Amino acid sequence: MITEVEIVLRLLIAAFIGGLVGLERELNNRPAGLRTHIIVTVGSALIMLVSKYGFTDLNVDSDPARLAAQVVSGIGFLGAGTIIMQGNIVHGLTTAASLWTSAAIGLAIGAGYYLGGVASAVIIMFTLIILRFAEHSIFVRRYRVLHVIAAERPGLIGEIGNAFSRHRIIIKHISIKQKKAADEIYLNIEFVLKIVKRTDTNAVIQEIYEINDVQSSYWED
Repeated sequence: MITEVEIVLRLLIAAFIGGLVGLERELNNRPAGLRTHIIVTVGSALIMLVSKYGFTDLNVDSDPARLAAQVVSGIGFLGAGTIIMQGNIVHGLTTAASLWTSAAIGLAIGAGYYLGGVASAVIIMFTLIILRFAEHSIFVRRYRVLHVIAAERPGLIGEIGNAFSRHRIIIKHISIKQKKAADEIYLNIEFVLKIVKRTDTNAVIQEIYEINDVQSSYWED
């Protein structure tokens, strides 16, 4: 039978590891942060402890894998809550994956499989922190924000999109705000754009400005 000290130790280790993963998410302003990851990891460790040692007084054979399987499938609902769809951009997949893996680490620590749990935590932290910087360095992606102010009319967005395509610019997100002035509706359109390195941004501005009803356009610093 496991000792009381060992039970507390496993829960504390699970909390520490979950806190490390959650802290990285918190620092990057993700939906699930420090507290969420700690709670998920400790909860998973507790479920494994209960599954392995919580029924010894009943003198029956227990199957620790049964409760563990419920954690693995059930944590998906929590992870789904961190995924956000904005236009055609999906946010939160990494956070959902970190929650799912934190649950797996909690199960490992709760089962006393320290090596697997700690090794997984090291790999996760390396992936979240080190590889994030490497990804930005290796896979060069330039995102710029362009503001266009224009009078509202049919076909305007399409014409602007055609101008972008001529410069091999990809629209990642569009935000439109309306304002009324002198009985006319004006649009403040914010484009989040993915541009190639050699794009002539001044030429893009000029071409957008030449579109009918466009009042002004400028790049956000």
